[in-house]
Formats: sequence, structure tokens, C-alpha cells
Amino acid sequence: MASSTLRLPSSSCSRQINAVVHVPKLPKVIPYFSIPKIPTTKPVEELNIRDGFKRIVPIEKISTAPIHDKSPNSDAIAATTQLYSILEAVADRVEMHANIGKQRENWNTLLLNSVNMITLTAATMAGAAAIGGAGMPLLALKLSSTLLYSAATGMLLVMNKIQPSQLAEEQRNATRMFKQIQTQIKTMMALGTPSKEDVKGVMEKVLAVDKAYPLPLLGAMLDKFPAKFEPSVWWPSNQKLQKKNKSSEGKQQGQKKNGWSEEMEVEMREIIEVVKRKDIEDYERLGNLVLKTNKVLAIAGPLLTGVAAVGSAFVGNGSWTAIVAVAAGALGSAVTAFEHGGQIGMVFEMYRNCAGFFQLLQESIEATLEERDLEKRENGELFEMNVALKLGRSLSNLRQLARKSASSRMDGTTIDEFASKLF
Repeated sequence: MASSTLRLPSSSCSRQINAVVHVPKLPKVIPYFSIPKIPTTKPVEELNIRDGFKRIVPIEKISTAPIHDKSPNSDAIAATTQLYSILEAVADRVEMHANIGKQRENWNTLLLNSVNMITLTAATMAGAAAIGGAGMPLLALKLSSTLLYSAATGMLLVMNKIQPSQLAEEQRNATRMFKQIQTQIKTMMALGTPSKEDVKGVMEKVLAVDKAYPLPLLGAMLDKFPAKFEPSVWWPSNQKLQKKNKSSEGKQQGQKKNGWSEEMEVEMREIIEVVKRKDIEDYERLGNLVLKTNKVLAIAGPLLTGVAAVGSAFVGNGSWTAIVAVAAGALGSAVTAFEHGGQIGMVFEMYRNCAGFFQLLQESIEATLEERDLEKRENGELFEMNVALKLGRSLSNLRQLARKSASSRMDGTTIDEFASKLF
């Protein structure tokens, strides 16, 4: 079989045969990282272009004004630091007055029990000496009874001079006042940035309480038997002059500004009248009564034990001497128990404190109403609420009291209700 020859065209022989191998594309494993383009414009120009601003502001034109610091200024920081120092001192005073108050309350109990035991023992010895005895036994009983009565008289003179129950009440009041100042300082720092005036006001309050309730017994001790009953004063004496402005700005009739209105001012004035005519007068009357009673008892106690001491020295010379010694000693013990056991001095100090509370309330209302610029006053609604709380009344009850006071004044009668329902 003849072989066949495969002939290729001549043209194909002259061409190069190129083999192309098609390799499939591998999946991208390495993430594509783009190299940021170096900006040709300045940062501010780039920002302007992105935001679509047509006008480019050169970076040299940018204002370099300092940014205002939101932190308190140096004066506020100094005032805050001073308030913290005062707060520490006030906390120390609270603890100190509380401890001394407990100590002086113990004084009253221990001295009262001691004086009564001594007086009753002396009366017993005087009675035993009168029943029988002669020679040395009689002399021993008489001498012992006289010495005991004399000791009781001396202790009574000291007790009646310092009035331990009244001292304890003073320290309790001081503790309460310093706790109030402590709370006011914390509230002041929590509400806003304190100022130098705030520091000065707090300092004056602290010193006023120190003066009103002194700790020493010698020299600085308050007079326990003053010639006249006077309320306690534990606030700065210049409080009435603070924020006092006679200008007539800010007074708007028929409108409420800063929580104040004409009706509320009239209401506050009526409350002052009730406080002056009822509460203050009543506590002054009671205070003077307790003061006179305490003076009589303070004189009667040592006088009776002194008479008993003289009578016991002459027991045996007659029946009347024994009667005087025993009876005067028993009466002296009863008077001492009533005066110091009943804590008449504490009651007197309580009345002084209550009268001072009403006087402070009166002065604060008057000082607020004297400020004619309503914007400088305390918010009226808040002030009314505070007055109502101090008197133990609701807002509606307080307004009803003001209306009753106004109607009684118009009728010329006396109101039959006290302003305070607390005490």
C-alpha cells in the first residue's frame, strides 16, 4: 500500500509554532494593601476640598487662640480647699462637743447621787445622835454629820454655779449646730463652685457657734442666772445686713419673678407677726418663769444643807437642834433632787434655744423681704417650703395660717394658734 505523504503548505513551514499554556488564576490570599498617596495639598486645604468648601483657608491664617479650660479657676480651687479644711475642723468640733456633752451629763447624774447620799447619811447620823449617846459616840456622830452636811453644801454650791444639766444641753445644741454647718458645706460644694464669700460666711457661722456655746468652764462659761431671759444667738450678728439693697429694681406687680409675688410677701409678713405675737412671747414668758424657779432652788438647796450643818453641830443641847438638822437635811435633799434631777437648767437652756430659733426665723424672713431686687433673693417657692418645714407645717397649712392672722388683725382679735407645730 503506497504511503501517503502529509504535506503542509509552504507558508506554514515558515511560521513559528508558539505553544501557549493557559494556567488558571490562583485565588487571592494576600490582601491588597494600598499605599496612601502623599498629599500634594496642606491638611486644611485637603479638609476644605473634602467638605466641598470653595474657599481654601491657608494654614497660616488659622487662629491659634488658647482653648478655654473647663476646670475651676484658681480662686474656686482655693475656696474649695479652704472649705475642706473648715469641714475637717467642724467634724472635729462635732465629735468634741458630743463627747463633752456626755461627760457633763454624767457629771449631773454622779454629783446628784453623791450629794443626796451624803445629805441623807448626815441626816441619819444627826437623828442617831439625838436618840441617844453620850461622850465620844455623841461627838463622833455630831462631827460626822456636820462634816457631811458641809461637804454637801460645798458640792451644791459648785453644782448650782455650773448647772451640769444646762452644760450638757449646751453641748447637745452645739453638736446639732455644727452638724448643720457640716451639711451646708457639703451641699455648697456639691451644687457649684464655692467663692471667697462662701468661705467667709462659713467661717463666721463657725465662730458664732463657738461663741454661743463655749467649752471652757472658767472665764468663758455662759451666765447660768442672767438678770433677764435672752434667746440664744448662734448666728453671725451681721446676718441682717447681708444682701441688703434698697433699690426698687425687680419689683413687678401682679407677676411672679424668681418664685416671688406680692401675695407671698404678704404671707411671709403675716407669719412673722404670728411668730412674734405667739411663739416668741410664749417662750420668753416660760423662760423667765423657769429662770426664777431655778434661782430660788439654787439658793434654797445650799441654804438648807448649811442650816442642817449648823443644827447638827448642836445636837444634844436641845430637842429643836436635832429637828432642825434632820428636817433641813431632808428638805435640802428634796430640793436638790427636784432641781438637778428635774434638770431645771436643761429646761431653761431648751427655752433659750427655742426662742433663738424663732428669732433667727424672724430675722431671716425680714432680711429676705428687705432685699428689693427679687433676682438677688432666694427662690420664693424654695424659701416658702423651708419656712413651712421649720414650722412643721405643709404649704397649704402655712398659707391658711397667714390668712387667719390677717383676718384676726383686721377684726382686732388675737390669733389662737402658734406658728410652730414642732415645739
